[in-house]
Amino acid sequence: MNLFKTDLFRNFAIGFAAGAVIVALQASPDIVGAVLPQAEAAVLK
Repeated sequence: MNLFKTDLFRNFAIGFAAGAVIVALQASPDIVGAVLPQAEAAVLK
């Protein structure tokens, strides 16, 4: 039985990346507005 398979390291990397995104969004909720501006409806003339 091999304890340290590549799947283990890949899962740690995915978990770390997902956790970093969650922490960043919790720390600064305004970052979403800076990256994705709020949608505005088109005005018909």
